[in-house]
Amino acid sequence: MGILDFLGGKKKDAGDAPAVDLRPVLDGYSLEVMPRTATKVEDFPALVPAKTRIYIAHIEGTPIEEMLATAKRLHEDGFKVMPHFPARIIKDQATLEDWIKRYRDEADIRQALLLAGGVDKPHGDYHSSMQLLETGLFDKYGFERLHVAGHPEGNKDIDADGSSANVDAAAKWKQDFSQRTDAEMAMVTQFAFDMAPVIEWADRLKAEGVDLPIHVGVAGPAKLQTLIKYAIACGVGPSLKVLQKRAADVSKLMVPYEPTEVLEQLSAHKQAKPDSNLASVHFFPLGGIKTNVTWANEHGGAQPMRVG
Repeated sequence: MGILDFLGGKKKDAGDAPAVDLRPVLDGYSLEVMPRTATKVEDFPALVPAKTRIYIAHIEGTPIEEMLATAKRLHEDGFKVMPHFPARIIKDQATLEDWIKRYRDEADIRQALLLAGGVDKPHGDYHSSMQLLETGLFDKYGFERLHVAGHPEGNKDIDADGSSANVDAAAKWKQDFSQRTDAEMAMVTQFAFDMAPVIEWADRLKAEGVDLPIHVGVAGPAKLQTLIKYAIACGVGPSLKVLQKRAADVSKLMVPYEPTEVLEQLSAHKQAKPDSNLASVHFFPLGGIKTNVTWANEHGGAQPMRVG
């Protein structure tokens, strides 16, 4: 079902009021930052709702000290902090254990997102999140929540033939891991611009026995050119056509993208299927943290923990 089905056939423009209540999907949203983008925000508690989960992306070349400093700052500000552990940039088990221990001891972190990472050639011993999980090190150091990646539009780094065979097998492995350990787990997806393939994927996984909560990746408000650049770099799948179609419309080319339509799709689906495993929204603030959070708060998200 497409967005036109939900909205009675009228395509909405950016800036229009939502036709569907977004509060159910914006309640408890999470946010992704990098150390360099986090430094641009002087006061997170004055901007971001209390206890928001904030992921810290670990980009290749970022020193662990910068990751730790950002994690410590955000934890002390009262947020749920979830640093990335990209398998392919971790040299060996000693490095992995050092990072886990330092996050716990220096920043009081007990949760992490484990993923393969956007690197073609592994820097060391690991190439997948499953290998990181199998070390048992996160359990050893008391990490209570472990999130993993989900791929509703496939992943050509994992399935070079364009199928979903390997990513599907990985999802089932992660489901099994969650059932034989005490870790609280969820899957987090890459951002998409059409909710239909995400809904279809989530429903299919659930029918196959994978019922981990899914935190749906959504790109925050940004210039269209910025989104297309990031979408291509991040390997966004068929939903990229939504942006390409918008770019072909000269009247919309200069109008900033807002995620209203994709969130309306998600909200309508959750109202129709309350038992859906599409649990919450995870924002990628590609147009800036302040721009994204302000938009989310104005469209139904919780308010900042303090005004400052």
